[in-house]
Amino acid sequence: MDISTFLAAHQLPESYRDIAQKWFIPLADEIHEHQSSAKKPFFVGVNGCQGSGKSTLCDFLVFYLTEYKKLNVVSLSLDDFYLDKSSRNALAVKVHPLLATRGVPGTHDVDLAQTTFDRLRGYGTVSIPRFNKAIDNPFPVVDWPVIHSPPDIVLVEGWCWGVSPQTKAQLETPVNALEQDEDPLGIWRTYVNKQLSESYQGLFDQMAFWVMLKAPSFGQVYNWRKEQEHKLAAKLGSSEAHSGIMTDLEIERFIQHYQRLTEQSLETLPERCNYVYHLDDTRQITHVEKAV
Repeated sequence: MDISTFLAAHQLPESYRDIAQKWFIPLADEIHEHQSSAKKPFFVGVNGCQGSGKSTLCDFLVFYLTEYKKLNVVSLSLDDFYLDKSSRNALAVKVHPLLATRGVPGTHDVDLAQTTFDRLRGYGTVSIPRFNKAIDNPFPVVDWPVIHSPPDIVLVEGWCWGVSPQTKAQLETPVNALEQDEDPLGIWRTYVNKQLSESYQGLFDQMAFWVMLKAPSFGQVYNWRKEQEHKLAAKLGSSEAHSGIMTDLEIERFIQHYQRLTEQSLETLPERCNYVYHLDDTRQITHVEKAV
């Protein structure tokens, strides 16, 4: 099996060939096996903190299942369902200033996500939402890719995809300086937790299969997220408007928005998953745990 075209298209090192062969092709084969006896589309949830490699994994699964299993596969990212800037600014005024920043539950268009899932189950064409992080707003609807539905498999990836809400007691103590200084009364984190428990669990329940790329700790996220932002800046170049690109200092503050639920996912999500890939500090997979 040759994945050279995939490696070239994604500018991946030759070493990714061995990673795919050892870890991800068995996963793809198992997803295919489950899908073949399931009602289509077969929904697969993929969780991983920022910079863990979940987007690349989903891209590989699309490539492999399309090329070698001749399946129709679509990949969605929770990031593509972010509310636009003006909607988040309205939430910031109405509920809490921290909701101006995209990322946490409550800053996504959950209705659009559910509508997209529903349309993917029917026959016809479906526009797949896309968000432009460089300008912190969705791409115009006319620029969204259109696919023929229903596909065989739908991959849905996100940093908080599948995470369970916290208890009231867990919400009381700030986990970092951002919460301590900018959410001392816990209004923001309580709102986020409420959205997670009320609006998101119904979306999570539609996944038939779960995969997790498990970071060693939240401490690694800053370095990984920095790499991600540097790559985005390099890709866009100096000629394009990219006001959404962050400095390292801005990233340090930005990721604190994600700390609470990332740590919650590291602690609670593995038991929900069919495959949990354990990563080391350099994002190499050390071992995989599979559901019995």
